[in-house]
Order: sequence, then C-alpha cells, then structure tokens
Amino acid sequence: MAPGNASVTEFIIAGLTNQPGLQLPLFFLFLGFFMMTVVGNLGLIILIGVDTRLHTPMYFFLFNLSLIDFCYSTAIIPKMLQSFVSKKNIILYSGCLMQLFFFCFFVVSESFVLTAMAYDRYVAICKPLVYAPTMSPQVCVLLLLWAYFMGFSGALAHTLNIASLTFCANNLVNHFMCDILPLLELSCNSSFVHELVVYVVVAIDISIPLVAIFISYALILINILHIPSTEGKFKAFSTCSSHIIVVCLLFGSGAFMYLKPPSFLPLDQGKMSSLFYTIVVPMLNPLIYSLRNKDVKLALRKTLGMKVIS
Repeated sequence: MAPGNASVTEFIIAGLTNQPGLQLPLFFLFLGFFMMTVVGNLGLIILIGVDTRLHTPMYFFLFNLSLIDFCYSTAIIPKMLQSFVSKKNIILYSGCLMQLFFFCFFVVSESFVLTAMAYDRYVAICKPLVYAPTMSPQVCVLLLLWAYFMGFSGALAHTLNIASLTFCANNLVNHFMCDILPLLELSCNSSFVHELVVYVVVAIDISIPLVAIFISYALILINILHIPSTEGKFKAFSTCSSHIIVVCLLFGSGAFMYLKPPSFLPLDQGKMSSLFYTIVVPMLNPLIYSLRNKDVKLALRKTLGMKVIS
C-alpha cells in the first residue's frame, strides 16, 4: 500500500552500477561474499552451540552477533544480487519499508551487542573475582534484550519517519537497497524535520555504544598498565583485540556514512562506502573471531575431530 497521497507503489533499486560489463563479475563477487558470510556465521553459531567450553558470557554475545550478521546480510544481499541479473530490480513499497526496518533493527542491535561485549571484557579483566555473579545468565539475557529493544526502537523510528514521506513520480532508489538517505533524497516532501529525526536517532545509536565502549576500554587500559609482567599485559590485551577491530570497522564506516553533511559525500559514493558495513563487516566478523581466538580454534579442531596442537 502506498503512503498517503503518493502515486508510487513500488521502487526500482538502481544497484551498484549500470555498466553491463560489470554486472556478471559483480554478481559472482558478491555471491561469494554472501556464501562466506552465511558459512562463517552459521559455522560459528553451530560451534558455540555444540561446544560446552564456549558456553560463557562472551561467546553468548558472540553467538548473537553472528546471528545478527547472518540475518541482516540475508535481508540485503539476495535482493542486491537480483539487480545484477535483471533489467529492473523492483521492490514493492511495503517490501522496501520492511527491508529498511530489518536492516536498521539488525545493525543497531549489533552496535549494542558490541557494547555488551565491551562491558563483559571490562568485568573479566578489571573485576575477575566477581565476574561470575556480575555476568550471570540473567544479566546476560537482560543486556541482550536491551540491545534488541534499542534495535527495535531505532528501526521503528526510521521506518515511521520514511513512511510519513510522500513519493511522487520518481521511484528509482539510487542505492543497492532501501536505505534511509536515498529514500529521503527521493521523496518530494522531505523536510528538515525528517532529516533531523535521522541524524538524532543515528547519533543516539552510535554515541551511546561508543561512549560506553570507550569508557570500558579506558578502564581496561588503566588496569592493563598496572599489570607488572609484559606477558600478562599482552594476554589481557589479546582478549580484547578481536572486539576492538570489529568495533572500529562497524562504527567507523557507519559514522562516516550517516553523520556527515549531505554535501560531503554524494550518494553515488555513499552507497559504495555503505558496502563496507552492510556486506564486508558481517563477512569479516566470524573470520576475525576465529583466526584471532584460541578457544574458537581449539573448539573447531575438536568438533572436526582434528588432533589439537597446543
């Protein structure tokens, strides 16, 4: 159903490029990315589920991080692949809003799951004697519910904001998905208020996790500096390195895309940069946590029946 008095009932997704020679190579490239994302994240989900040694708060959050990455890649990439092999990649108005909602829900939820993981690392390193009661199963579930609640709230705010817009004649979305900024640009009645809602909601969903993560790691760093041995410092820091890399990748690319002046980065370039946090980050997350995490590598070897080499 179209909004209000709008004449647009469906959108055409422009995709990444209109050059025919690039369509097929890009299709196979992003199909490969999608397969790596699915295999990597589902593999990590299964591994954490079957290995009891990974039934700890940190891996509880990592399980949900992989689940989120799998879901929001699935909400975006299949429709994106269609744009490479069809003349017109059409999506209904309701389908566009649904894709926007789920994209916002998963990406905001991920930012708050990463915040919970930073808090977990803070307690593990700075408060090890009270780690078990502080990060009890009940606390972990509450932190996760808080993350999903923030994701739902942010997604609902963005979706209702876009649903209140009127779309007249032009229905070509200059992006590879139904994202906030290209839909704002496409609307024939978008106002300062609509743009303000976007920047306020995005600022909240980025600033709260970033401040909480920064405080957690500032306290962790202070604690690490008081560790007398170099080996102890390295061991404490290594438990946080994977998480720090993922945080920098997600928040850096997301802030660059949404918290910039509209004239700073044209949408044609913006949709290229958004590939990073929508496709590359979900693909890299399981690799980062697998390759840099001894517990995950040991669990993988055990699950595959391989001889564990210490």
